[in-house]
Amino acid sequence: MKTMPSTIFDDFFQAEARMFLLATIRIALAEDGTDLTSQGLFTESDMAQALIVAKQDTVVAGLPIIPMVLEFGGQDCQVHLNVDDGDRVSEGTMVAALQGPAQQILKAERVILNFLCHLSGIADLTARYVEALKGTKTTLLDTRKTLPGLRFPEKYAVLAGGGKNHRLTLSEMLMLKDNHIDRAGSIVEAVNQLRRAYSPCPPIEVECRTLDEVREATGCGVDRIMLDNMDAETTREALGLIPESIETELSGGVSLENIREIAELGPDYISVGRLTHSAASSDFSMQFVPLR
Repeated sequence: MKTMPSTIFDDFFQAEARMFLLATIRIALAEDGTDLTSQGLFTESDMAQALIVAKQDTVVAGLPIIPMVLEFGGQDCQVHLNVDDGDRVSEGTMVAALQGPAQQILKAERVILNFLCHLSGIADLTARYVEALKGTKTTLLDTRKTLPGLRFPEKYAVLAGGGKNHRLTLSEMLMLKDNHIDRAGSIVEAVNQLRRAYSPCPPIEVECRTLDEVREATGCGVDRIMLDNMDAETTREALGLIPESIETELSGGVSLENIREIAELGPDYISVGRLTHSAASSDFSMQFVPLR
């Protein structure tokens, strides 16, 4: 069975991430209930072979999930992956072949395709953004704008498309957003409270809406400053206020059409929510073929 190079899938889906993925698969299969149609047509011993085929050009993500879904059926199925996650395939490419009990494969068909289509769509859109950034210093980041229960698979798909993850969970970086700052009273007070609360203190990122907030965050010596929804002129001025010792991130209103122009302003990172919340699904189908 082919797997994604350098075991990226296995490395990503460890511990908590794997637990959430398995729980999501279990729920997806439970949502479908009992497959009365397949049980009425096939016995438990009837075997079948199926091919999964790309119906469009796309980057692929989610193939290693196929055997994980089938394992819930309780009987052995053979799965052969013919491409790797992260590969770009053309329309008509056979990406995987399955062989096993017909009931089991048919029960899993829609769940497998739902994962594969959704995650490949995210990977494909991510790859297009990454391509637009080629030649700049800027790294593409995702956000936490993910579907409930699909945080880890969706962020994995961003990796497969060549992007980077920004905070898988709230504990990976302390991020001061407008509501935190407004409630604390100021950036200085919020940063000081965090540094008193944690020793050692995790990295702190501050979302800034104005040049005055940029100056305040810079004075605190935080680890990263996010410039949120600033126009190009204000962004350029804000970046000039931030020393090289503090990372910079731009967010808000980013599209494929303008990301290159935004990157040329010189930020370290650009975060794009639509990688996960607006990616169109890629199209794959499962086709049964005669057993060999």
